[in-house]
Parts: sequence; structure tokens; C-alpha cells
Amino acid sequence: MSYQCPLCHQPLSSQASSWRCENRHQFDQAKEGYVNLLPVQHKRSKQPGDSADMMLARREFLDAGHYQPLQQKVCDIFARVLEGDALSLLDIGCGEGYYTHAVANRMQEKGPADVHALDVSKVAVRFGAKRYHNVKFCVASSHRLPFADNQFDAVLRIYAPCKAEELARVVKDRGYVLTVTPGPRHLIQFKELIYQHVKLHDETPEQLGGFTLVEEHSLNYPMRLNSEESAALLQMTPFAWRARPEVWGVLATTAEFAVETDFTLRLWQRTRDIAESCQAGQE
Repeated sequence: MSYQCPLCHQPLSSQASSWRCENRHQFDQAKEGYVNLLPVQHKRSKQPGDSADMMLARREFLDAGHYQPLQQKVCDIFARVLEGDALSLLDIGCGEGYYTHAVANRMQEKGPADVHALDVSKVAVRFGAKRYHNVKFCVASSHRLPFADNQFDAVLRIYAPCKAEELARVVKDRGYVLTVTPGPRHLIQFKELIYQHVKLHDETPEQLGGFTLVEEHSLNYPMRLNSEESAALLQMTPFAWRARPEVWGVLATTAEFAVETDFTLRLWQRTRDIAESCQAGQE
């Protein structure tokens, strides 16, 4: 069973080129292989997520290898902690699948692995599904995950928002969630161009109900980018909305822009609810 209906939460079954539940809600599968499970009433805008231009810039930047150390670190953590056959993983906020396909490759080298990827951007998902055929892509809300309870051994969440209760619902007991967030000095050079008063990123870990923090890692390294790469990177960040025209001008006329990366990776493990633990102790 791969998907749940986003309208009535019943299981979806595959029928030819569509997915249908017992209540006859139907979702067509695109020719690229992905399925759109984001009903119009769940959208916050007409075309949520990144535009085609933003995705192309993002793809060029990532394909150049600038974030490959992060990709490798994510793969290494999953390869170390996940054991067993027929693993099931989900990447929330997958974009066009740069991290997802690398994780899928690593896991599928060890044995069968069912890897899903979800994003609110139809453009991003279409890009990913067309390129990476070892991942099952869908367009859906990260706040309403269209998956069954206890479906995944692990979830990857890089920057993407998601309700803790939804993560706790879809992750198996003793399963994992790996989150990646900006470290204190991540891309601080962009901040120095944009803001009058620069603040470091908050290091306080979020609270994930139903999970225990078991590992925390820092990853930081310098990058030297040409004008096109620095502009593409800024476009990928929330800073882009506050960047004045003169900021883009500085990047366009700077042959080599030095910028720091600083990532925080946290590995969380699913723990049974207190009520479940108490009930187990009475048995």
C-alpha cells in the first residue's frame, strides 16, 4: 500500500494510470510517473512551491556539486543506522530529488528499498520524477502526509516544515527522522549584504513530540562561487525575497564570491507514546 487519499484518508489503489479509493476519489498519474495528491482546497496559492526558473537554477547549482558534502553526510547517516530488508523511506520537501535519489541509491545497494519523495511544488516533482526512476514522487502537503500509519523506517526532512504528529504517525516504532537545518553561520555573507544588523541562526532544537534526539552533527565548509552560482544560491534561499536590486548587482559583478555553509543535522528516533508504554508494562 503506497498512498492514502488526501480527502477521506482511505487507501488508494493503483488502476491503470490513476489511483482511486473506495469512495471513488481519483488521482491521475502523470506521464512522468508522479501522482498529484494536493487537492485545490489544500493549496495556499495557485501554484505553490518553486517556479520552473527557480528549479532550473537550483538544479544547476546542485549538479555543480556545491552541496555534495551534505548529500554524502545524509547518505552516510542512513546507511549506518538503517538495517534490515525492504526498507521504506520518505523525503519531505524533496525539491527535484537531489538528496532523495542519492539516499535511494545507497539504500538500494544494500537491498530492496521503497523510497518516496514529496513536495508541494508540482514543477519540482515533475523534474524529479522525469530524472530519477528509483524514487516514487508525489505532489502533496507536508502537513497532510498521504501515507499510512507506521509506513516508514525513516524520514528525511531538509528545511521543510511538517507537523510532529504527522511524522509520529507515519514513522514506525524505533524508526528515524533526520532533519537538516541552517547552522548559526549558514550563508552569513548573504545576510551581511542584505541586512543592516546580522543575526546568527537560532541553534535551539525544535521539539518533536514522540521522538528522542539521539545524534547531532555540524557540517560546515567554505564555498567560492562565480557570479551565476552565487545568484542561483541566493535565489534558493528565503533571503532572496529581501534582497534589493543592488544586492543582485553586487553578485553579478563579483567574479568570486566567498560564502560559508553551516548545517545542523539531527537524528531523531521514534518512541512509543506514554500511554502505549504504560499499557505494555501492564501486560
